Amino acid sequence: MNSKHRSFYRSRSSIVDCVWLNSNLDNASVRIFDCSTFLNYTDDHPAKPYDVVSGSLEYKKAHIPNSAFLDLQNSFSKKGSVYSFTLPELTELAVSFQHEGVGNNCHVILYSRNGIQWATRFWWMLYVVGYKKVSILNGGFQEWLNLGLRTETEITVFPPADFNLDLKKDIFVDKEYVLEAINANNHILINALTKDIHDGLSKRYGRPGHIPRSLNIPFHKFVHEDTEKFISFEKAQELIESMGITKDNIIVNYCGGGIAATLDAFILYQLGFKNLKIYDNSMSEWALDETLPISV
Repeated sequence: MNSKHRSFYRSRSSIVDCVWLNSNLDNASVRIFDCSTFLNYTDDHPAKPYDVVSGSLEYKKAHIPNSAFLDLQNSFSKKGSVYSFTLPELTELAVSFQHEGVGNNCHVILYSRNGIQWATRFWWMLYVVGYKKVSILNGGFQEWLNLGLRTETEITVFPPADFNLDLKKDIFVDKEYVLEAINANNHILINALTKDIHDGLSKRYGRPGHIPRSLNIPFHKFVHEDTEKFISFEKAQELIESMGITKDNIIVNYCGGGIAATLDAFILYQLGFKNLKIYDNSMSEWALDETLPISV
């Protein structure tokens, strides 16, 4: 692990660096997963703000040795949902992870390309089914390449495994919960989308603007743009404190489709915040529902 950032971790295994992973590639208890997804934005069609492209093709071209692939939209999102990444029923979700080789004696390492938020989405998905021995690879695949570390094209498939379920049904919330949270003094809403979308300068998701009473902390504020590595504990804490957010608050994180919000929530969790929620379908749902309030 990177000792320079140890103070950032709520648990010392929450984030690992490429040097550590490179020295543990052959560790039989380690399960490495590429979680990548790509979004091609189509701003002229709010009902479909982006085309989703699985990262499986990029995975097949090159990936970290001994890593398997997790397909978010096709294998780990609710079948039949009108939204791209709706969380499946939790027991079903757990079975899907077990099928991919996640088991009691494993240490799961998640990485992604095109942004670390894909890895944090899977981190939270594992968290809500009770699996906690999970780490994010700091900097993801891009940092791995930056360091000149070895890649491979051989497809890895782990044997199915089993783990004890501890379902947390109150983390991912729906629009009814968010509607009540707007008027609840103990709740704070955080929009993880970029400032231009928050300020209503884009109609990407339909009606421009944000959910009333939201603070705007774009997810990219928590990573270094050039390396996609997390910013330091001190800088993350300073940013949160500057927004007046305290650990007494119940924090509802949202974004466009429930992905970027997981990065903000992950950082808050590492800073010691416990009362965290994620609005699953986020603005993909909210902005198109004319019965719901919106602010610019």
